[in-house]
Amino acid sequence: MSGSSGDGGPSEKARLRGDVLARRRARGAEERARVGSAVRDALMGVPWLAMGGTVACYYSVGGEPGTRKLVTALWKRGTYVLLPVFLPGGDLDWAAFDGPEGLAPAGHGLVEPTGHRYGPGALARADAVVCPALAVDRSGNRLGRGAGCYDRALAHKGPHTPAIALVHDDELVDSLPAEPHDRPVDAVLTPGGGLRVFAGGVWPGGHDTV
Repeated sequence: MSGSSGDGGPSEKARLRGDVLARRRARGAEERARVGSAVRDALMGVPWLAMGGTVACYYSVGGEPGTRKLVTALWKRGTYVLLPVFLPGGDLDWAAFDGPEGLAPAGHGLVEPTGHRYGPGALARADAVVCPALAVDRSGNRLGRGAGCYDRALAHKGPHTPAIALVHDDELVDSLPAEPHDRPVDAVLTPGGGLRVFAGGVWPGGHDTV
């Protein structure tokens, strides 16, 4: 995907989603493992993120940039890791990751924590939010799957809490169609390009811009 300005409407977003999902389905196991290691190494290399605190993260499935190695590494380091629980109305609740034995299948290929739920407002106490995306542009606009779950969830995070989107290298594009309800992210991580923070984005200790 070289980038698209599109018409900004739902049909353009639907086309982009279809393109990205098709490419993700084609990614092999070896590439997925490599990407998961790159994600873990890059974020564990951020001292303030890796050393304790609370990090909200997604638990990757399918062709998503892998977070399972990251979640385990953060947890073993002593970070309090929150994982999403999808509610019937489309909002996200949050529960703590307490090892693989505390996870259960949740339908649609998802895996969710089975412990105590802290409510959608739990993101207000997070030091960082690692969120999924199908694509991100160089202004921080994020393309999700269309349900709006993370747009609503990010409204709960604190004003000094960075939201970090994970995408494959070819999913960081020049521009994306954006609507008023879309919430931008503060940083993007790609396996080949590493971590980049957007101009004006929230980031402890300063940043390099995309």
